Amino acid sequence: MTTFQGSLVALVTPFHDGRIDEPKVRELVEFHVKHGTDTLIPCGTTGESPTLSHDEHKHMVELVVEAAAGRIPVVAGTGSNSTTEAIDLTRHAERAGARGALVVNPYYNKPTQEGLYRHFRAVAESVAIPILVYNIQSRTAINVETDTLARLARDAKNVVGVKEASGSLDQMSQVIAACGPEFSVLSGDDNVTLPLMAIGGRGVVSVIANIVPREIVEMTHAALDGDWKRARELHYRLFPLARAAFLETNPIPIKEAMAMAGMLEPEFRLPMCRMSDANRERLRRVLEPYGLVR
Repeated sequence: MTTFQGSLVALVTPFHDGRIDEPKVRELVEFHVKHGTDTLIPCGTTGESPTLSHDEHKHMVELVVEAAAGRIPVVAGTGSNSTTEAIDLTRHAERAGARGALVVNPYYNKPTQEGLYRHFRAVAESVAIPILVYNIQSRTAINVETDTLARLARDAKNVVGVKEASGSLDQMSQVIAACGPEFSVLSGDDNVTLPLMAIGGRGVVSVIANIVPREIVEMTHAALDGDWKRARELHYRLFPLARAAFLETNPIPIKEAMAMAGMLEPEFRLPMCRMSDANRERLRRVLEPYGLVR
C-alpha cells in the first residue's frame, strides 16, 4: 500500500467568471510537477470543495488526474457528512485514476466515535485505493479520537494515514504510538510540520506549498532524511508565511497571495470573499521578502 509522505499540496481551485478555470488548473499542475511536489490534493478545504457542485467536484478530480498524467500522484478530497455521498465521490476518484482519497470528518451532524468508525470503514471498503482520514475538529465539530483511528488502521487495511489538523502534538504523538510507524501522520497546519516530523510524522498537507512548493519539498525531505539543521532553517524561513496563510479563513489568504504573485485571479465563491484591505496589506508585507509580489 502506498506510503504518503513529504509535501502533499492542498491545491486551490482557480475560478474565472464563476467557473473552474481549466487552463489555470493545468498550469498549476505543471508548476507542481516542475518543482517536485510529492502529491497533489484537489477538492479539499483549500480547494473550496463546499461550494463545488458534485459535477464540478468530479470534473476537477478528472482534470487534475489528466493533467498530472501519471507524473505525480493525485489524492482526491472525497469527504462528506453523508456516507453515501462520500462513497460515491471516492469511487469516482478511483475510477478517474486518483492514487488515494482524503476523507474529511463528517461535519455538522456530529456522529459518535462508533459512527465515525463505521463511516470511514464503509468508505474504505467501497474502494481499493488508500484512504487518508482528514481530522479537523475546528471545521467539523468532531474529533476522530486516537482509539478510533487505531481501530480503523487495524480493521481497514487501506486506511493508511491521517491529515492531523488538531494542532495538538500531544494527540499526534498518541496517534503515532497507537497506529505504528507504517501509518502516515501528516500535518494539517504548515506551522507545525517540522515539530510533527520530529516526533515521527511523515510530512504535510500544505497550503503554502501552493506558492513555495520547492521549499516545502526541501524541508520535508530534509526531515525525512534526518537533516534537522537544514529542516530547521527552512522551517524558520517559512514560518512567517505559514502564519500569514491564516490571517483570514483558508483559502482566502493563499489565493490572495497567489494573485499578488501573478499566479491566478483572486476569485472566490460566496461565502468566501476577498480579503480585507488591512489584511491584504499585512499579507503583502510578509510576501515581499520572499520575492513573491509582482
